[in-house]
Amino acid sequence: MLFQKLKQKHAELSHRLAFFLSVILHPLLLPTYIFAILFGLTPELVGVVALSLSARISLLVLLFLNTFVAPALVIFYMHRLGFVKSLQLQTLRDRRLPYLVTLMIYALSTYLFGWQFQPVSELAPQISIVLGSITVSLIFVALISLSWQISAHATGMGGCLGALGGVILRYGDFALFLPFVVSVIVTGFLLSARLYLNAHTPAQVSAGLALGVAVSMVAVFLFF
Repeated sequence: MLFQKLKQKHAELSHRLAFFLSVILHPLLLPTYIFAILFGLTPELVGVVALSLSARISLLVLLFLNTFVAPALVIFYMHRLGFVKSLQLQTLRDRRLPYLVTLMIYALSTYLFGWQFQPVSELAPQISIVLGSITVSLIFVALISLSWQISAHATGMGGCLGALGGVILRYGDFALFLPFVVSVIVTGFLLSARLYLNAHTPAQVSAGLALGVAVSMVAVFLFF
């Protein structure tokens, strides 16, 4: 009896931990994390070295509003209106419309940061390159999700790994080495969490990871 209770407690704790990782490493939060790392450790590579700390923080907040708050609010209202059954987007049917709307928001953000937000557009065109690579990943995820539940979490983490690893390989800037190693470890935990929650199959998380790495690496080596 005691063993069964301990086993149940362990299962509950594992489920909560897996869910917690899925929340704090939500795909919509990952752009903010990657920009925070780049702004803090390699500001010269993303064109923000001339900006003060307060200006960088303000820019990061603006990116957070565009890449997380805006799509999250739209998805929330979709849920309230009945277009989406679960905020966790557990089914293909639930994912299609939110993915399309998120894709449109990210495409608009790429355009604004690349061509409309002066002087950011001129000082830091790399920001729009990063946003553009995320948008391309979203296009692939949205298209694949029409028939197969590829992991958006894995795609997002793959994008982070590809961006950090790509910058290290191309520029030899080892200021990003520790964040890269931490990201590799965190990615392992996150993918394990998604599998534990039965949100995806091993093939779906593997495909998502490969997609994210490939798109971000190509973006870094061709445009960064």
